[in-house]
Amino acid sequence: MYLLSKDLIFPPVHLANEDGLLAIGGDLSAERLLLAYKSGIFPWYNQGEPIIWYSPHPRMVLFPKDLKISKSMRQLIRKKEFRVTFNQNFEAVISNCKNIKRNGEVGTWITDEMQEAYIKLHKKGIAKSVEVWEKDKLVGGLYGIDLGSVFCGESMFSKVSNASKIAFIYLVHKLEKENYNLIDCQVYNNHLASLGANEIPRYEFLKYLK
Repeated sequence: MYLLSKDLIFPPVHLANEDGLLAIGGDLSAERLLLAYKSGIFPWYNQGEPIIWYSPHPRMVLFPKDLKISKSMRQLIRKKEFRVTFNQNFEAVISNCKNIKRNGEVGTWITDEMQEAYIKLHKKGIAKSVEVWEKDKLVGGLYGIDLGSVFCGESMFSKVSNASKIAFIYLVHKLEKENYNLIDCQVYNNHLASLGANEIPRYEFLKYLK
């Protein structure tokens, strides 16, 4: 494991171990976070732990053209029971992602330090959010890092069934219209696989970042 210094530098990602763990330490400054994402690296650790940086292989991604929308989801979207906005309440979205209870999970990986750092990135126009509303109540959403041609998804939440899927689908449609290459989903999970995400080799992912 590579121990980071105060210098703004990361080791080559091919030095990550089989779990994707690459480095430890450093800080969550806007400059370091942006360098990390542009290099295919992201922080992932728990409260009370040092900052841990990952670059997994393979990488879970979604190409916008591969988005899968089930018949039931199409019907739900047509009902227009939800209203979707972009970047209208980033702080509420990340707070909900941090605090919502998830099945099989204890605590959260979104530490206080991370929450503060990503809010600063949002104010710089780098971190973006999607909000899903039921009438005037925020019931779902997601946030991530916008690199211009790649959107790096970080976390999502739902307070009602399918709200996070709605957020994701609207995001993909928006990014497809803007000719984004892909959405970075980081590591495999069944939820995103059901929406069309797949794993690709890390070296292929890095080509899209460049």
